[in-house]
Amino acid sequence: MTAQQHRIPGPRATSPGAFSSTGPLRAIALVSAVYDALLGVGLLAGRGLLVQWFGVPAPMPAIHADLNGLFALAIAAGYLLPYRDPVRYRGYLWIMGPVLKGAGAVLFVADHLLRGSPASFLLFGAADGALALVTLWGLLATRSR
Repeated sequence: MTAQQHRIPGPRATSPGAFSSTGPLRAIALVSAVYDALLGVGLLAGRGLLVQWFGVPAPMPAIHADLNGLFALAIAAGYLLPYRDPVRYRGYLWIMGPVLKGAGAVLFVADHLLRGSPASFLLFGAADGALALVTLWGLLATRSR
């Protein structure tokens, strides 16, 4: 064997504050999947409890909540892609994290301020906003330089 075949590459340098591993993205994908799955199941199977907890009337027609529950379950299932391969599915994390959850957080706050939706809805805004920011941090911290 030649010396070229025995050569072991050295460690790759990463910028300060950057992660060389995709571990944070996998964790973010898992947490986001669980969050959206719980929301979806709550909207589909636990609607009465959610209505009671948040002090709002049941959605009319009910199909709106059903579709939102289905939407949340589909998003949760989609997070399994970046959980398995965070590098390949970074785009999914960008769209569903900073873009969708970030916009959702803004809409929850705006709806509360402009239309008087219950203050309890701000909990969803805070959760969506936190997940959007954590996902943004994870994506920026693990980007290739």
